[in-house]
Amino acid sequence: MVKMEKPQDKEGLIRGLTLVSATAIVVGSMIGSGIFIAPSIMAGYVQSAGVVTLLWVVGGIFTLFGALSYGELAASIPKSGGQYVFLKEAYSPLWGFLYGWTLFLVIQTGFIAAVAVAFAKYLGVFIPGLSENVILFKIPLGAHAFTFNSAQAVGIVSIIVLVIINCFGIKLGAAVQNIFTFLKVMAIILLVLLGFAIGKGSFSHFVPLLKPVLPATLNISLFAALAVALSKALFAYDAWNSVTFTAEEVRNPHQNLPLSLALGTILVTLLYTSATAVYFYLVPAGQAASVPDNRIAAVAAQVIFGGIGLYFISAAILFSTFGCNNGLILSGPRVYYAMAKDGIFFKGLAAIHPKYKTPVKAIVCQGAWGCLLTLTGTFSDLLTYSAFASVLFNVMTVIGIYILRKKQPELPRPYKAFGYPVVPAIYILIAVAFVIFILQGDLLNSLKGLVLIVIGIPVYYWFQSRKRKSERV
Repeated sequence: MVKMEKPQDKEGLIRGLTLVSATAIVVGSMIGSGIFIAPSIMAGYVQSAGVVTLLWVVGGIFTLFGALSYGELAASIPKSGGQYVFLKEAYSPLWGFLYGWTLFLVIQTGFIAAVAVAFAKYLGVFIPGLSENVILFKIPLGAHAFTFNSAQAVGIVSIIVLVIINCFGIKLGAAVQNIFTFLKVMAIILLVLLGFAIGKGSFSHFVPLLKPVLPATLNISLFAALAVALSKALFAYDAWNSVTFTAEEVRNPHQNLPLSLALGTILVTLLYTSATAVYFYLVPAGQAASVPDNRIAAVAAQVIFGGIGLYFISAAILFSTFGCNNGLILSGPRVYYAMAKDGIFFKGLAAIHPKYKTPVKAIVCQGAWGCLLTLTGTFSDLLTYSAFASVLFNVMTVIGIYILRKKQPELPRPYKAFGYPVVPAIYILIAVAFVIFILQGDLLNSLKGLVLIVIGIPVYYWFQSRKRKSERV
């Protein structure tokens, strides 16, 4: 039995994250499998290389506006839990809890499950027996049956491995993050440089530069097509705020948190935009839209490297997804740890390992739930309603900057949001439009996300009643 420190232990977490490690969490958590697939999906809505590439720039600027805004909150309140703490301070403990509750149920764990299975699928390129079509066993359940395939098994194993790694200290978790972030960044840079150098593509694919061409089969307006295409890019930019969860473990957080948010977002924007540009340099937009399974990066790699291109890009995606999940598994538990310390989540999750100074029980609990979600097989639905909830809370958090400037004017602000009040306002307006768009595009799963948030209200008051009882004893 591992001895755990009490939640009120003075030593608590340690500041083991440097600026490089914090930036690696930002970059590593953002870059998953999206950039290797999304440009092809976007070309299915707008068959213009110039427009699709520009949409990645727009998505990056939008994300940067959010990161620059979050920087003020992170520098002012550098505590574990990040967004949970920001919402608690700006609104009330209830809103902080609802964010953490939804993060645990679907936002963080849903992404972990989906990324883990994506990792297993691409490992199947090297090990053919790994596939969603390879059923390990089946359990009859009335008219239906529960099936467990080899991709799910490997996905679960990958989660367990990362959970174990992150239990052994923030420095080990950060080291793994640094290594895999470096590998995935180098793979994208190599793809871009060799693509333009020896790919024998054509810049004529970008002419006319900014003339949207809607597919004849697409019966929607130009604005709707652009909005749908942009949404795919924004999903790929998500998870940029994960580093704020680890604020209490970042060295010199007043400076390094805003810097890591900005640097990480800028680097990812450059990588995403250049990767998209090289895809369309090698493959015309119309052809890119019809790539099997939207694997545009694999097609581009095969143009550059020939037959081994598929293996190159599969290895790049393995680095990318493994590193992405490490960032998610490292950061998320800090939110549940902070909630437990405040007495509004399961008390045991506030325990810190006496030697490694990690919230071990929170890490294991998140990993276990993520493993269970890999068994659902409904990753598309999970991502839709988790994305809806995530963007909704992001909007509330940025609005919280205005609230806290009035509510707590004396709060130290070593960094103030760049371009305040205009830049945060632009982010809010675009994000609200995005929330509305998600509602219109997938009302059912968006409402599921809303229901999950609402269910958290009675759960919050149940935890509050338990807290009051324990205080009276």
